[in-house]
Amino acid sequence: MQSTLISFPAGTLVGEGEVVLVDQRASVVVVDATPFHPVDHTWPDQPGDTGVITVGDARVRVTEAVMVAISDEGVLAVGSDIPVKRGGEGWTWMVGHRTDGVIPADIAVGARVTLEVDADLRASLSRGHTACHLASLALDAALADLWRKEIGNDPLGNPDFEGRANQSSRIRPDGSVDEYRLGKSLRRAGFDSEGFAASIGEREARINELLADWVGSAGESRIDVDGPSIIDRRTWRCALPEGEVAFLCGGTHVRSLAEFASITVALDLSDPQLLVMTTTAVAA
Repeated sequence: MQSTLISFPAGTLVGEGEVVLVDQRASVVVVDATPFHPVDHTWPDQPGDTGVITVGDARVRVTEAVMVAISDEGVLAVGSDIPVKRGGEGWTWMVGHRTDGVIPADIAVGARVTLEVDADLRASLSRGHTACHLASLALDAALADLWRKEIGNDPLGNPDFEGRANQSSRIRPDGSVDEYRLGKSLRRAGFDSEGFAASIGEREARINELLADWVGSAGESRIDVDGPSIIDRRTWRCALPEGEVAFLCGGTHVRSLAEFASITVALDLSDPQLLVMTTTAVAA
C-alpha cells in the first residue's frame, strides 16, 4: 500500500481513484488518489475539504477529509488517534474521507470512484489561509521595533514574533484567528510587551496598511511540491513588493492576491498575556 497521491496543491477540485480501504465503523473511505485536502492531525489549522464520492448511481457525502495512518499489521488510525509522528516507520500515511451515513456497497475496495470537492468552501478556506500567512508577516513587520534582542527572522527579514509567540492558529472561511502568548519567556527574549500594549492601535493600523499594499500588488501565490504524495513536503510561495516569501505549509492557497478585495486584522489584548488576532478576507 502506498501513500495517497494528491492533486489539491494545484487547485484541483475533481479527480478519480481506486478505493483501497473502506471502514464502515469509522465511516472512512481511502482512495489511492484524491483532490481532497485533509485536516492535519498534528497542527489542525485548516479544516479538511468536504464534497462527494460517486460511482455509478451510488453517492456518499464527505463531511471532512482527514489524515489516516495504516500500520504494517493493518491497524487503521484516523485523525487525532494516530499514535505516531508523520513519516514514522511501520506506517503508511493516507487521506481518509469521513462520510455521512452508511457507505454504499458500490463504494468498495477496487472500485473506481469520482471525487468532487466543495468548490466554494475550498475557495474560502484558501483565501483564509493565504490571508493568515500575510497577516502574520504584517504583524511581524509592525512589531519589529519592539525587540531589544536579536531573534530569528521571518521570510521578510523581520524579527519572527509569529514563530516565537504563536500558540494556535485556526483557518476559517475567509479568515483566521491566531493566538499569541505574551508571557515571561517572550519578555526574556527581548520583546517589549508594555510598549506593545501602549501602542496597539498604531500597530493594528500599520498591519492593515501593509495588507492593503500587498493586496493591491496582485502578486502570484502558489504551492511548490517536492513530490506527488500526501507525505511529500509542500511550500507556499507568494510574490510581495518586498520580495518573494515562502513557508512550509500543507494547506491550500489562492493563485493570486488579485483574488482579494481586502484583508484586514483586528487585534485584541483584553488579556494582557494573550494577543488574539482576527483576520478577515473579502473576495474580489
